[in-house]
Amino acid sequence: MLSALGRVIDPEIRKPITELDMIGAVQVSPDGHATVGLRLTIVGCPAADTIERDVREAAASVAGVTSVAVEVSVMSREQRTALTEKLRGGRTRVAQFGPDSLTRIYAITSGKGGVGKSSITANLAVALVDRGLTVGIVDADVFGFSIPGILGLEGARPTRVGEMILPPIGCGVKVISIGMFLEPSESARAVSWRGPMLHRTMQQFLTDVYFGDLDVLLLDLPPGTGDVAISLGQLLPQAEVIVVTTPQPAAAEVAERSAIVARQTGQRVIGVIENMAGLVQPDGSTLHLFGSGGGDEVAARLSRGQDERVTVLSSIPISVALREGGDAGVPIVRSNPTDPASVAIASVADRLATRGRGLAGRKLGLSVR
Repeated sequence: MLSALGRVIDPEIRKPITELDMIGAVQVSPDGHATVGLRLTIVGCPAADTIERDVREAAASVAGVTSVAVEVSVMSREQRTALTEKLRGGRTRVAQFGPDSLTRIYAITSGKGGVGKSSITANLAVALVDRGLTVGIVDADVFGFSIPGILGLEGARPTRVGEMILPPIGCGVKVISIGMFLEPSESARAVSWRGPMLHRTMQQFLTDVYFGDLDVLLLDLPPGTGDVAISLGQLLPQAEVIVVTTPQPAAAEVAERSAIVARQTGQRVIGVIENMAGLVQPDGSTLHLFGSGGGDEVAARLSRGQDERVTVLSSIPISVALREGGDAGVPIVRSNPTDPASVAIASVADRLATRGRGLAGRKLGLSVR
């Protein structure tokens, strides 16, 4: 019976419920009636119906079971505390993505707003999920958060288990955003915070939010070189930076500034994405509405500041479908994978997916005798 119940996965934590101590007493009578005790993590658990249904189906699949009753209860405070400590590996309120983490962290940044940075971040995350990776996004653009809407999570709320926060999942991506903590009446109002509050918010996202074991964490940074960029540079100095720019050469200098701030905190720039690179015409020609050469110029400028050459990872053409997908909460890499913009984003995902999770500079817990 426990083997069958072990196949039931908590849809928020993404682990078997047997590992999460969510199964209590299990009894099977001689006539085949099974009674399963199910402990939910919190009162009003949003996944309660799904978990109960899956438990019932798993128990019914066991040979000899003729009927199933699921007795639902809620974990005690002590049980929730034990669960959070277990998930955190016995550590309390410690940032998940420390210097020894194997998670690849990519900070998606830009010199100015309106270059499509959030759309690229969201679609890139979904493309990485489609390549079999476990992916999370920290929507660090506190003043202009848009990731939840792009991934169809408008109105979604995180689940709190004690002091631990479980991020909502959209298109297979675990997402946390300040927009998820605002009431509907507040969502249209401006978030006007100063540096210390912004720093604490980023720190809480990285400490209290349980992402689990991620292959890739994407940071959707606000445009420019403000407090959030500096805070994340201090909190995640091992993050690698991808700069998003538009094609006009005049944008190169502006885009370069955001990368320079990242370098000052120890982060490394690994590439440039040129967005809005042209509009493909019916006759196959390309109309360069925003000029050309900006991506190459940014890459050339940034290559001067480090040993490894910075390259243009992709040039993404202007796409009506990309904009429509963002408005509808359906990423283009899923809804229209053959669109030129979707193909360009997929090419970046292919490159990032094959980089693996590096061990260089990380402690392996080994000692020489």
